[in-house]
Amino acid sequence: MLVQKYGGSSVASSERIRNVAERIKGRVDSGEKVIVVVSAMGKTTNDLISLAENLSEEPDPRELAMLLSTGEQMSAALLSMVLIRMGVKSISHNALQLDITTVGDFGNARIADLNLDKIYSELEDHDVIVVTGFQGVDTEGNLTTLGRGGSDTSAVAIAAKAGVPCEIFSDVAGVYTCDPKLHKDARKLEYITYDEMLEMAALGAKVLHSRSVEIAKKYNAEILCLSSFSEEGGTRVVNRLPEWLEQPVVTGATIDTNQLKIAINKLPGNTEIISKIFQAVAGSSFNVDMISIVNDNGYIHLAFTVISASPAAIKRTIENVLVDVDNWELAIDEDVAKISTVGVGMRSSSGVAARFFLALGKAGVKIIATTTSEIKISVLVPKSQASTALKALLDEFEL
Repeated sequence: MLVQKYGGSSVASSERIRNVAERIKGRVDSGEKVIVVVSAMGKTTNDLISLAENLSEEPDPRELAMLLSTGEQMSAALLSMVLIRMGVKSISHNALQLDITTVGDFGNARIADLNLDKIYSELEDHDVIVVTGFQGVDTEGNLTTLGRGGSDTSAVAIAAKAGVPCEIFSDVAGVYTCDPKLHKDARKLEYITYDEMLEMAALGAKVLHSRSVEIAKKYNAEILCLSSFSEEGGTRVVNRLPEWLEQPVVTGATIDTNQLKIAINKLPGNTEIISKIFQAVAGSSFNVDMISIVNDNGYIHLAFTVISASPAAIKRTIENVLVDVDNWELAIDEDVAKISTVGVGMRSSSGVAARFFLALGKAGVKIIATTTSEIKISVLVPKSQASTALKALLDEFEL
């Protein structure tokens, strides 16, 4: 038994759904039982969001989750129909039918548990069960969604609990040192560690949803990233690299243009205000990234970035917190991007930071902010210089 996940591009049309069905049938013919997790077809989720926003400037979160969950249900039913026509014993189920329970808000829920009894029962009479990805059900019976890319999390969670391998199919043949759409000479990696993949996913790499990697690492689940458009070998996500494989200092580089830089100046010089700001930001489900705090003559100048946020929404949140505070100033900059390098080899290699900043300096890149960890270095740069910065780092670390 194994789990396969097919992304939106893999099921974007009738022809592509038939292609996926042929691939699944091949595994069934070889004697395997397959749990297939699907995303919505192509740009369906984007189209549904646009439709909702045309009717309501800020759609109700519960109703939006209800709407978005229909995309995966359509994919699952269509794929199962094709499989049945091919002579494969298949059946589709949504999250409610499979009791995939979640916690958290409607649009960014987390899987709390899932009941495999229904899946095992269906696989006694069927060779394939097609499952809607990206969704779950909360304790009150409401449909929820797991955030963009959440079908990866659905698939890995099922695979981890069942103790079986998970194959993630997308439009690229694995994990690359950099997005091959941005850098044609990017190299495909045969292996990547959970820690590196987790950092790269969090930093903007779109191959795997970060929550799916967290689950895989926690339960040591086997993940293989493949393309649904070729038979090319993919990338294995593992706990540690094979002993025969030399560990590079830097494994990959990422670019994230979905950043907003928030600067709040002339705040009163106490930590209580800062705490209230971050509590409000978290309460509004904004994902805070880089943080900078500067004390200046009794004032505090606070700067941070948020990911994929609405400038108007973040402005309202901050204004509500500071309604009783005088003379503060707010600036929101959308013209920024985050460039990062990742590699577990950084832990044991000296001079990586020096090479990183020297390469950017030679390229004339302006650095707005910096953050680091044991295995990553990230900088915020003007969006107009993002490609230059990325190219400089790819050349420096031979990626």
